[in-house]
Amino acid sequence: MIRPPRQAPRPQDADHAGRRARASRSATVPGPRRTLLTERQLSVVGALLGAMTTARHLATIDRLRSQPFPRESGRTATGHSGAGYHIAALAVSEDFWDDDGTRRGLVQDQYEADRDGLSVLLTARWGPPHVFSLWSVFDRGMEGEEIPDPWDALSQSVPDVHLWRADGHWIALGVSQWDKELPFELLVTVTEIDPP
Repeated sequence: MIRPPRQAPRPQDADHAGRRARASRSATVPGPRRTLLTERQLSVVGALLGAMTTARHLATIDRLRSQPFPRESGRTATGHSGAGYHIAALAVSEDFWDDDGTRRGLVQDQYEADRDGLSVLLTARWGPPHVFSLWSVFDRGMEGEEIPDPWDALSQSVPDVHLWRADGHWIALGVSQWDKELPFELLVTVTEIDPP
């Protein structure tokens, strides 16, 4: 067989060969094609997601403030409501059954930071909050005193709340955890029942 003489590659042939080589290299890399974001892009995405989450939290608070209270206690799509109150979980973390303790501390710090950040926005609406400890409320309930809900329920898993009074309602914001293996919850409570 006689081979034709070699010709110098044309520019379009070189480009085609380069694309073919890149395609064959990428074809050997398993998994989906990955696009790396710059730090600035990640920062923008994080800010947008944070703003969307914050907007969703504020909308939930506004919705709870405008909803009538039920006559009887029961579960809702976002938490629990009863005569004179609504309690809603704005965010719920993962559980910590397999955690050595390091992840739990980080998540607790993040949930407290989220509460504090949301508290800043609510301060712009209603002024500075009262930071209200629920430890004494819990102790009084354990000693047999009748503590009304939502305060009794909150005192069992929330050490303290940021508390505002607006338009005849109390609005409480706190971080709940029932036990060290269970998830953290960022809770909001809207109630017409005065704190004990």
